[in-house]
Formats: sequence, C-alpha cells, structure tokens
Amino acid sequence: MAAAAAATNCATRTGVLQSSLATEHKQNAAPDSGRVEGSLFMGKPVGTSTSGALDSGSVALPADYNGCSAVEDRKRGNGIKTSAVSQPMTTTEAKSAASGRSQLQDSPLPTKPTILVAEKLDKQGIELLKEHGNVDCSYNLTLKDLCAKVSLCDALIVRSGTKVTREVFEASRGRLKVVGRAGVGIDNVDLEAATEAGCLVVNAPTANTVAAAEHVIALMTSLARNVAQANASMKQGKWERAKYTGVSLVDKTLAIMGFGKVGSEVARRAKGLGMKVVAYDPYAAQDRARAIGVELVSFDEALQTGDFFSLNMPLTPSTAKIFNDSAFAKMKGGVRIINAARGGVIDDDALIRALDSGKVAQAGLDVFSEEPPPKDSPLLAREDIVVTPHLGASTIEAQEGVAIEIAEAVINGLQGTLSSTAVNAPMIPSDLIAELEPYTVLAQRLGRIAVSLVGGTKGIRDVTITYRTSRDGTDHDTRLLRAFVIKGLVEPIVSDTVVNIVNADVIAKRRGLRITEVRQSADGDDDVPVESILVQVNGSESKFASSLAEDGSISVLGRVESGIPHLMKVGQFSVDVVLEGGVIFCRQRDEPGMIGRVASLLGSGHVNVSFMSVTRHRPKELAIMAIGVDDVPTEELLAEISHIPHIEEMVYLNIN
Repeated sequence: MAAAAAATNCATRTGVLQSSLATEHKQNAAPDSGRVEGSLFMGKPVGTSTSGALDSGSVALPADYNGCSAVEDRKRGNGIKTSAVSQPMTTTEAKSAASGRSQLQDSPLPTKPTILVAEKLDKQGIELLKEHGNVDCSYNLTLKDLCAKVSLCDALIVRSGTKVTREVFEASRGRLKVVGRAGVGIDNVDLEAATEAGCLVVNAPTANTVAAAEHVIALMTSLARNVAQANASMKQGKWERAKYTGVSLVDKTLAIMGFGKVGSEVARRAKGLGMKVVAYDPYAAQDRARAIGVELVSFDEALQTGDFFSLNMPLTPSTAKIFNDSAFAKMKGGVRIINAARGGVIDDDALIRALDSGKVAQAGLDVFSEEPPPKDSPLLAREDIVVTPHLGASTIEAQEGVAIEIAEAVINGLQGTLSSTAVNAPMIPSDLIAELEPYTVLAQRLGRIAVSLVGGTKGIRDVTITYRTSRDGTDHDTRLLRAFVIKGLVEPIVSDTVVNIVNADVIAKRRGLRITEVRQSADGDDDVPVESILVQVNGSESKFASSLAEDGSISVLGRVESGIPHLMKVGQFSVDVVLEGGVIFCRQRDEPGMIGRVASLLGSGHVNVSFMSVTRHRPKELAIMAIGVDDVPTEELLAEISHIPHIEEMVYLNIN
C-alpha cells in the first residue's frame, strides 16, 4: 500500500501530535517489575546509550543501537563492493538477543511485585494485596523516608495525608508502576510527574460515595437545627431553647457545587427531605441531572439561588479558593455552607468575613486547607462553624469498600489491566482491550522494525500510522494501538525510558515526534477490528533501501492472522513474515541457486532456518528474500552472506 494511496483514500485524520524536542533523560532506571510486551503499563526501561545527539525535532539513533545489523553493497564496475558492516553486534549481545532479551532490555522480573502501603488501610484490602504481592505497611513516613523506600517498590497506596510529589517519582527511578489513592481526591498526587514517568494513578471513587453523601446530609441537618451547638450548651448546664431555634429544610434550595458521584447521591437524599436541588457542574450531563430531578445552572445562578450549599468539587487550579469574597457577595443573606470535598476550594479569610457580615449564617466543615488545621485557627473557635476531622468516608462499610476497591485497582494495574478508575490513562473498555491485544503486539513490532531500518544521522521526525478497517470512525479507538507503535519506535533507542499507554503521547511530544494517524475504509468483516496497520517513517534515511515506499518513506505493513502478527509488506515488496524471532532480508538479483547458497552458509554457521520466501516483480529482476532464523547469526556470517554474487544489500532484524 503506497503512502500516496493511503493519504488519498483516508476517511479520517484522527490526530496529530507535535512539539519541540526535550533532551532531558531520566537516569539510573531500576529493573522493571511489570509484564513485558503486550502489557498496558509495564513498559521496559532500556539501557543507557553511549552516544547519539538529538537533532531538533527528532529522535536520533544512538551510534551503538543494535536494533539491526546491515550490510550495504554498491556496484563498482562489473562487480559488487561490500562495505564494512555497520553497527556490529557482539557475540554476547547476539546470544542475548537470540533468547529474546538483548542487553538493552531489563533484568529478569521478580516473581511478586512490592507494594508499599503508606497510610492505614482496612485489613481486607491488605489481605487481598498480600495474595498478589509483597506488602510493606509503613505509616507516617517523612518525604525522605518515602523517597528511600519507593525506589524498591512497584506500587504505592496512600490516602489524603501523603504527598506523592515529583521528587517521589524521580526517586523511584522508573520502578514505581502504580500509585493508588484510597479515596476520591487525587490533589495530593502530582499527575503530571506520574504521567511523564509512565506511572498509572488509580483511585477508589465509588466505595465511599454513599458515606460522603450521608456526612453532607448530617452536617446540613446539624446546621439547620443547631444540633452541635445545643449539645455543647446543655453539657455546660444550660437550657437555651430560644437561642437555638433552627430552620426547616423543606422547600429550601440546595445548590450542589460539583455534580459528580457524591453530588448525585447528596441530591437524591436532599430530594427525599423535600428540598429543591440545583447543581453547577460544567461537565455534568443534562439527562443524568434531569433523571434525579435536578436543574443544572451556571455558577453565578447557583450562588444567587441557593439557601444551602454542598461543595463537592475537586481541588484544581481553577477551583482553588473559588468561594471567595466575590462569590459570597453574590449569595443571599443567611446561607449555610457545607464542605466535605476539599478545604482549598474555600478562601478561609473570606469565609470569616462572610460569617461576620451575616451573608453566611453557618458553615459545616469536614475538610480544611491544612489538615489538621492549626489549633489557633479561627475556624475552630466559632460557634457558627461546625467542624469534623475529615470524617466523610469514615464508616466501617466505606473503609472496607475503599480498601478492597483500591487493592483491586492496584493489582489490575500491576498486571497490566486498564482499570475503570484510572485517573491519568484513557478510559478504554475492557472488552476492547481484550479484542485489540494481538493488534497491540503487531503495532509494537511494526514500530520496532521501522526504527530498526532507520539509518543516517537525521533520526526520526515524522511518523504516519494508517489503520485499514471496515468499522466506522465512531467504533475505531486508536489510542491503544498508537501507544504501542510509539512504544516500539522509542523504547529501543532512547535511554532509560518506559513507554506505555499512560505516557506514550507525552513522550512522543517531548521527543519531537510528529505522529499522524490515518483511517482507511476497508470492505471486510466488522468482527475484525483492524485489517492492517501501516507504519511509515517520513524524511529519514534507511539502512535498507528496499524498505522505501514510492514516496521515500520507510514503510512496513502488517496484519493479524489467526491471532498471530505478520509482516506483509516492506517498502514496495510484498512479504509474509511471522513477526517473531529474527529475520534476514536480502535484496538480490533473481538468479538460480540463490536460496541454496544462503541456506548453505546459514547451515554451516549453525543457524536454524524457520522459513524462507522470495518476492519478486519479474523473473531475473530484483527480488526480496526473507529468511526467518531461530539463532542470531554472527557479523562474520552476515558479511559472508553479503558477498554472495547478486546480493545487493541485506539487513538482519531482531523482532522480539
């Protein structure tokens, strides 16, 4: 399939990734503890390259990169001149590559991952973790202690009290694969640093949803009827019925600020109390809100309408101190505010001023900007503020549920399964992941072959991935396949970089790779998700000229047959090669006896041949011979094959 035809026939361009080059490298990557090829998150850090400066906007190939060995021959006069073998492979490396694990790959994997639990977790969650890993429960760690431990761990579980900063991810040196937040909020985890490191972040958003919603209702009713204040008064020997006259909830308007899982549960309970409910959430669906009997409104409309406010939004740069002097000024007089989400969404000083002015009658706070708050905090001294020590998820049932939910999410992540609670990875349905599994292997190996064929000093600047499929665009999610193509392109040549679905796009941008995806319509079986995948490296030199398509790109095309990935085309030549082990490609003149000569040399070198095929355009003209080998041929043997008359160029690829 020529690139020009691909561009002409493409149905949709699904995206372009482009950015300037980033040259920084992570150092001293620890041995990877995840699964190897085919896993979503368990990428393999590769050894440090000894050279290979990067051109601006490209990924350069290190001078010692052994993705393939090539022999280029040039005609001089009436004979064929064989140049020196480029990028020689040592005997040790050859033996390693023959076993499917070259020296560029990580050390053998431990039998069980190590999971650090840095904050208390219910025993049921701990027991579940112990079934799948070695569990280290170490609480109240300082940042220094956490950084020291994390380099020995594959997963980390925290609650809200532990800050997982960029420093922690850097200290892990590539070892940390999953961070689990036992709860909903993830503002204590540096998501950007996690994504750059290829570390999956998961949370437990459902198990404590009901508990958090119940606590909101408890605080709201307590404020409405002055329960906490009356209790304290009576314990001082007083009887002050008139002072603590409350307000009714019936027919009052509850404004829910953040209509996610907890907000939805709060709404259901408030409706049962006879309240009118409005909600502000720019991402909430009208249909979901309408089904509960909730009206979605703008932020200002909610401020102007509410009698009670339930704050259920995450803490982000856009929500930090969103309830400030300006917001309070837009509210009715005498409103009541409940915050069981994140303390940082309220400007504490502005809240004090609003309470003093009477704009806010009371506040119920379960969360604080600093936890625990300072003992001299004015929030703790006021009778018109009811406080609880972050009890939103503190029920026996919720603690058990959160522990099990986060344990399952972490285990799934360590096993390479994309969890529905993943925070920094695309949400791809599990049935689609299973369906695409053999195609991810194909995508990664096509990427590996393509980069192995790149020669010269330009590196890789521009890659086009073409998916030929009979499915329509709405049923064609390419994120997983794109991630594995990038993995195949980048991992073999960039030092100490783990590539997986979490960080593939980020790495492509940072390395200056421009990734263009093209979808081609095909007449085929809708049960087959992808008919073929074409990977083209544009604008780069090739160490095997026959890999060039008509437009000059290095071009490899493959498909999955009976669950096995096959290489179907190299450049303009059709082949049929199982993508496994090693393969030798020879460009030759189609002459009698060529197969026998090559086979004879391989036999004398004790290299077992798994298959051999020849593709040609016409008899006695140029042909491509593909020879599958179970053993890695020595450079001397490859050079000897290259001296066979009529062989113009050859390349050996280790596909594993």
